[in-house]
Amino acid sequence: MLVLVAAAAGALVLQERYEGEDSARQRSLAAAEAYAHAPGTAVALTSPDAARLLQSSVTAARLGSGVDFVSVLDARGVRLADTQPNLIGTKAENVGRAVAGETFTDTTRASEDAVRAAVPVLDASRRVVGVVTTGIRIKSLGQALDQQMPMVLGSAALALALATAGTALVSRRLRRQTHGLGPAEMTRMYEHHDAVLHAVREGVLIVGGDGRLLLANDEAHRLLHLPPDADRRHVTDLGLGAELTRLLESGEAASDAVCPAGDRLLAVNTRRTAPYGGAPGLVASFRDTTELRALSGRAETARGRLTLLYEAGVRIGTTLDVRRTAQELAEVAVPRLADVVSVELLEAVLHGEEPTGAVRRMRRTALEGSGLYAPGMAGALQPVGDVIEFVVADTPMAAALRRGTAVLVPDLRAAQDWRAQDPEGARRVLAAGVHSLIAVPLRARGVVLGMVDFWRGEGTRRFEEEDVAVAEELVARAAVAIDNARRFSREHAMAATLQRSLLPRDLPEQDALEVAWRYRPAHSGVGGDWFDVIPLPGFRVALVVGDVVGHGLHAAVTMGRLRTAVLNFSSLELPAEELLGHLDEMVARLDAQAAGADGEGAQVTGATCLYAVYDPVGGRCTFARAGHIAPAVVDPVGRVTFPDLPLSPPLGAAGHPFETGELNLPEGSRLVLFTDGLVEDRRRDIDEGLRLLGSAVAHPDQTPEETCRAVMRTMLPERPSDDVALLVARTRLLDPSRVAVWDVPFEVTAVSRVRGEVSRRLQEWGLTESSFATELILSELLTNALRYGAPPVRVRLLLGRTLVSEVSDGSDTSPRLRRAAATDEGGRGLFLVSQFADQWGTRYVADGKVIWAEQTLDRAPEPDPAVLLDQTAW
Repeated sequence: MLVLVAAAAGALVLQERYEGEDSARQRSLAAAEAYAHAPGTAVALTSPDAARLLQSSVTAARLGSGVDFVSVLDARGVRLADTQPNLIGTKAENVGRAVAGETFTDTTRASEDAVRAAVPVLDASRRVVGVVTTGIRIKSLGQALDQQMPMVLGSAALALALATAGTALVSRRLRRQTHGLGPAEMTRMYEHHDAVLHAVREGVLIVGGDGRLLLANDEAHRLLHLPPDADRRHVTDLGLGAELTRLLESGEAASDAVCPAGDRLLAVNTRRTAPYGGAPGLVASFRDTTELRALSGRAETARGRLTLLYEAGVRIGTTLDVRRTAQELAEVAVPRLADVVSVELLEAVLHGEEPTGAVRRMRRTALEGSGLYAPGMAGALQPVGDVIEFVVADTPMAAALRRGTAVLVPDLRAAQDWRAQDPEGARRVLAAGVHSLIAVPLRARGVVLGMVDFWRGEGTRRFEEEDVAVAEELVARAAVAIDNARRFSREHAMAATLQRSLLPRDLPEQDALEVAWRYRPAHSGVGGDWFDVIPLPGFRVALVVGDVVGHGLHAAVTMGRLRTAVLNFSSLELPAEELLGHLDEMVARLDAQAAGADGEGAQVTGATCLYAVYDPVGGRCTFARAGHIAPAVVDPVGRVTFPDLPLSPPLGAAGHPFETGELNLPEGSRLVLFTDGLVEDRRRDIDEGLRLLGSAVAHPDQTPEETCRAVMRTMLPERPSDDVALLVARTRLLDPSRVAVWDVPFEVTAVSRVRGEVSRRLQEWGLTESSFATELILSELLTNALRYGAPPVRVRLLLGRTLVSEVSDGSDTSPRLRRAAATDEGGRGLFLVSQFADQWGTRYVADGKVIWAEQTLDRAPEPDPAVLLDQTAW
């Protein structure tokens, strides 16, 4: 292409030069003839002053004609006028032909090359009187050619670029089509392809887009029995069989489609050629699978069995529920292994108990059938829930239980032993189309848990020995899952029983609060959430809610420990913060013991607790919480708040003092105490849970019981992921008319005055019968306070379902009950108090202590007179 472009460029240059010279001759000749034939030229040449007359016209002629020079010669060839004045008078060369009367053009080689034209000037008599010569220098022609050369060379370069690009594109396409192969390589490749195409032991057909056969190799001719003139014939004219012809004519893609061809079974693969280049068409390959069909069928069966066992491992035992696991076993086996499957389990297994040796009586737990056999078998076999008894030893089920291995009955119609137990039921089974059975005992850890029966009916081949191995493996895997579910059910039942025994069954009687509660265990297992309502002296009531980390027996036992500890600590009348402090110390000791027992016990740290004490005298409630969520407070008009109470770390995590917060609650307010399982869930965060809780309890007229129902209905799903404890208490206030308070001067003489005022107040309350005992109790307690205590001293009487007498002073010295000797002058006052009061005790407050005694109304205490006289004698 480069040579061609260079030659073309040279040719253009030569052509331009030739055309330039030819144009110069024509222009020079035209200018010379025009000047020579001009009317005044001949006259001027014959005039005496020819040189002067012609010189001006010569210059004008050169400028008008565009030639480089113009000369006028006389008849001898001497220049009379010339555009170059210095040549006037000189003789011109080679003009003899013009002097002789001939017009001609030539190229002069004088001082510089030029193209010249010479024309004779004739007078009226046709005589030559002179010669006119004009010319164009070759240098001028070169300058014009130089001006055209950039365009010529540019055109040549453009042509070269276009030629190069075209060559590159053509080369690239050729290389792409030939994959970079040269002619020799292409020839060798086609030879190899042709050899492989006809030597391969697989038939190959290429069908065009119009359905005509384009190519068929030797193996295709052999397998399909194609006629010799098959090329270019339509596939419908080749006699290939209906299925194969349809597949080739439709052009649809197929992978290992089995089509009959004469007495053969061919595996056919078809693919379109369009996406891979070339004309639209279809490529089909054929393999003879007649001999491999039986082997592939057995391989497919084996693969199906392996897939079944794999699915059994995935689908059986998804829940720790015995009945659901038995149903999963039946669902996995139908219809992959059997048309109908029945599962029977021992009663003990269904209840989570250890199976016994009595395996002749079971309960049908699952029954699953495919769509064809489900209706008929539903009436032929006993339904789920019926008791199945294996009392006849000759039946396959009884034999399987006796041997501990599976029993195969390939033909139920020919076998007679299996009909002995229930002939009518056997007849119904046969009438439903069932013809084959495998009975497999369901065993785990060497113990029989139940029985699994696999049934097949018409349209399905009979059970074989290979099916027995699969059935045994399937049942063995299910037996492990069922045994795990049974053991979990037993542990769950034990934990639930333990937890129910540790949680309060009935709420104690008290007048300060109207209380309702709910407890919902988690679906996954029993947890450690707990609550309690504890009556305290002075008609106060303690409300407790706690949460132990984890689930199961350990959580239930730990919950029982903490609840018992709170009951014991509350009996000591400890303030709320001190009670949590002692509970925190106990959790730390439990964790230390668990760490020292080689890790056998789980940690308790992380347990939370909320302890609240409500006093109906004034409506004050004191709260202390260790890592627990604050309660909801609903005022009498239905406004819900979550008070910002001091929060301490969970039990066992801090070791620092606990803080308390106080609220004054109007009568009719509701306290809603709960564990985190109520407001926290995988589907929502705690803020959304608190908002839902607030909307559920924001009803002023709800009773605590109605509040519990509304909360459980709104907040909890059917299967909660965590256990929940809920405690709702509506406050009551003690009637001020049933509260009497006296500030006592710090002197012994005030005892008698107070005793008289107490007697009058008891008469106002209608408690004259209790007056003596009450006066005696107050006298002893007040005397002790004045003798051994410190000011200020105060006496308070509270009347509710019992009568409570309280004496407080500023000392923190606690009195102790002791047996006084006969020679002792004192020490018998608290003994008298214990004899006349039902209960008595001491509690500490911020500014001292309170000694209290409680008397049951309408029942006067009757101490033993002999003991009383013996103790008071001195």
